[in-house]
Amino acid sequence: MATSGTNCREGLRFFCGDDFTASQKARELFKKWSSPADGVETEVIDGAVVNSGEALEAIRKLREAIQTLPFFSPRKVVWLRNVNFMGTDRVSESKQLLETIDELAHDLVAFEWSNVRLIINAGRVDRTRSFYKTLQKAGVVEYFEVFSVNDKDWELKAAEFARREFEVRGKQVAEDALDELVNRVGPDMQQLANEAEKLSLYVGERREIQLEDVKQIAVQNPLARAFELADALGERQMMRLLQTLNRELETLTYDREKSEIGLLYGLISKIRAMIFAKEMMKEGLIGPTKNFNSFKAQLERVPATLFAGDKRNNPLSINPYVLFRAAQQAGNYSTDELVRAMEILLDANLKLVSGAQDKAAVLQQAVIRIAQPPARQTV
Repeated sequence: MATSGTNCREGLRFFCGDDFTASQKARELFKKWSSPADGVETEVIDGAVVNSGEALEAIRKLREAIQTLPFFSPRKVVWLRNVNFMGTDRVSESKQLLETIDELAHDLVAFEWSNVRLIINAGRVDRTRSFYKTLQKAGVVEYFEVFSVNDKDWELKAAEFARREFEVRGKQVAEDALDELVNRVGPDMQQLANEAEKLSLYVGERREIQLEDVKQIAVQNPLARAFELADALGERQMMRLLQTLNRELETLTYDREKSEIGLLYGLISKIRAMIFAKEMMKEGLIGPTKNFNSFKAQLERVPATLFAGDKRNNPLSINPYVLFRAAQQAGNYSTDELVRAMEILLDANLKLVSGAQDKAAVLQQAVIRIAQPPARQTV
């Protein structure tokens, strides 16, 4: 392998992190670097493997590809595509593979890139290992964060990503439509991109994506449906609430990770968030807004010392987007109704734990008592 290069950083691009974004960026750059008009020679190597032997073979092919200079074109572009052996799984833990990747990374630092360009895209990588830090010296490394419902700001990140997807398609999206889309899809960037494409085609020449468009066209993935029950309770929409609850109860027959207790705890968390939001608005700490960024800015101005102590009584410990939705929906209930709702849900908890009553009926009765119109509420 050549060792005299000095202009190495522009010759190597490493995209990693979120699978969809990393592969999308790599594909876009490969297309840009491989312009047919320039007569560029290209080679694509598959980096998706099932064992360490296949990973070592992919690295061997990569070495061979970048060492074989182009004969009839001014430049060669090599793409090691969809690498899955740089993480923390069993395949990636192979001692021989780790040593080989480290050797490759160090060789790439010294490689002469005058006639060759290399693109690598990977999913999750172990950024604590030496090869990652060495690749940062060898070229331009871009890490795309993986969204998770456990991330405190995933809703904001997902919304920003979706907004960019609409912008590249020449569209704008109303804030309520964007919120609805994120609510339906969750932290799945590939589906967000797919939905942005579908909605952009659906509205045709119209420039703005509106709320009704999302409701008509956007799908709702299983992860996002986990929020729908609590959202229906917050909106105080009885028919939607019962339909969603029945749908969730049906999934319990084949999804062992769900339970009636889990559904109940989601409802308790929703009521608790609405109580916090209502009290914060009453104290003037936050004000009504339809914009999540504006709401988040309000939260950041609330002194953390104001709620020092038990985390369970600290509204700032709640996911900002969850609190944002709770603030929007808190007006659907009076403070007394929310306190009563918490009592109803705690009573339902005792009944579910005792096992003395039908669990589905307990949940159905609880949500009916909470969401029914004030004039019809019963003790």
